[in-house]
Amino acid sequence: MSDLRVGVAYPNPPFNAIPGQTGLDIEVMTALAAAIGERAEFITFEGADFDGIFDRLDAGDYDCVIAGTTVTPERQRRARFLPAYLISGQALAVDTSRLPHVHSVDDLAGLTVGVQRGNTSEAVADGLVADGKAARVRVYEYGAVSTAIADLVAGGCDAMLALAPVLAELVRAAHRVSPGVAVVQRGLSVEEIAVAVNPGDQALLARLQVAQAELEDNGTLQRIRRKWLGNPYVDQSVGML
Repeated sequence: MSDLRVGVAYPNPPFNAIPGQTGLDIEVMTALAAAIGERAEFITFEGADFDGIFDRLDAGDYDCVIAGTTVTPERQRRARFLPAYLISGQALAVDTSRLPHVHSVDDLAGLTVGVQRGNTSEAVADGLVADGKAARVRVYEYGAVSTAIADLVAGGCDAMLALAPVLAELVRAAHRVSPGVAVVQRGLSVEEIAVAVNPGDQALLARLQVAQAELEDNGTLQRIRRKWLGNPYVDQSVGML
């Protein structure tokens, strides 16, 4: 059995937690690798800007990437993607004890919005500033997302944008020490989350496409999504998330 080199970016719960631990993406990729007769070797991406993971993919350091990765036109020019294993969207969190009036992006006038560098939330936040709905964007290094959540309480930023399942997990963890931190709005975008494959390896892309379809058909991916998200369906852009 050979190794399938998989790029991952930590921490990104519930997709992954920290190296050596599991998560939605870890289980999905482990199942996909096994289905094509390989073993997933997870390689940590160390960069501060998430989009740098595609440079590593293009350079051949990874065979594929799974990191709660949204499919975008720019990324499609740099990688090939499997069908989405999850459809989700951006959500908004604030410290409701500090900013009780904020219930949506329409309440962010004069406030600072925190995002992770290279995350699709950057474009959403930039749009809010351009439309005059928020004052500014504070960009955190990709691995410093816990700092951004802490800053909601300390005042380093006023609101945080991230994919709904990620933000829900971060808020759940923060709630033990900062009970006012809460997700106040969901459904700010609709994003397809998928595995990215080195564009030069069409054979691997085809094998993984077949494997993913089989894992959907036999219920494996539904069970993994239910375990980590409480919902077995691919499209979770509305409702629970």
